[in-house]
Parts: sequence; C-alpha cells; structure tokens
Amino acid sequence: MEKKVCIGKIVAAHGIKGEVKVQPLNSNPADWKKLGDVENEDASRTFSIKVTGKSSANANVRVKIKGIDTRNEAEALIGTEFYVCRDKLPELGEEEYYLQDLIGLQVCLKTPDKIIGKVAGFYNFGAGDIIELKLDGQKETEMLPFTKQYVPEINIAQGYVTVSSVTMIYAADDEAEDGIQG
Repeated sequence: MEKKVCIGKIVAAHGIKGEVKVQPLNSNPADWKKLGDVENEDASRTFSIKVTGKSSANANVRVKIKGIDTRNEAEALIGTEFYVCRDKLPELGEEEYYLQDLIGLQVCLKTPDKIIGKVAGFYNFGAGDIIELKLDGQKETEMLPFTKQYVPEINIAQGYVTVSSVTMIYAADDEAEDGIQG
C-alpha cells in the first residue's frame, strides 16, 4: 500500500458556487496542479481540484472542486482532508519534513536520552505551525511553536524530536524544588 500525505484540509465554504477554503499543510499550494487528483483519507472519494485564489485574512487558499457547484455541497465537505501518494510529492530539502512523518516520534527534553512523551499532532491557527506533545504521565497535551527555538532537533531516522522546554514538566520540577506538593 502506498503511503499517502495530507496536503490540506477543507475549513469552510467560500461563496455560493461551491468553492471551499482549504488550510494547506505543505508550503506551496501552487504546486497542487502538478499532483493531479487528490483523495480523502480512506480513499473513498477522489477530487479534481483547482486553486482559484488565496484568502486575504490568512494562509488558506480557495479551491474549486469539480462537481461541487453549490454552497451546500461545499459545506458538506468541511473537515475533509486531501491526500496524495508520497511519490507524487517533490523531493524534500535538508531540514524539511512532512509533518505527519513526525507524529508518533518520541519527544526528548534537551537531550535524546531524556524521553518525556510523543508527538501527538500539528496545528496551524494562522500564526505558524504548533506542535502538540503527549507527555508521559500527563492527561493534558502540551503545545509549543514548531520553530527551531522550541524544537531544535528532529531525527526521523532515530525516531525522536528534541524540545527546549515544556511548561508542564518545568512546573512540576519547580514545585518539587520549592517544597510544594502538587
């Protein structure tokens, strides 16, 4: 089975003629025309898409899907993710990654020998990518900006990312140092 990569997610309808707003999950939606048709996650639907413009308010792009001609049809697709086979995607440069390849990697605090959890997901609310961490022994997840400052090392081959700080870990460490019991 070919490995697929999510390139975008429908987040809203646009206008009355069936266009949708898509949050791109790769750096250049202009390259989508080279990819051909895209599929939903379980490959039960195939979509022929065309980028028609960019959102003026954020990084979303407007997309026309062949056969989707009304706002109601477009609204029914909100939440649908677009997937393509990995072999259709361009070669990655040094220090470039497909975010979904990072999900499930171990999270290490400052050094690879201090494992504190796993990468749970990625989000982008308009101000840049956010990495979500599921920390060992914690019910809540931790979110950090996905920048070199907060995530200084990514090593897919060895299965880990290193983070420079984590609020929940430090909060627990600070309380222990101060003699405060949580």
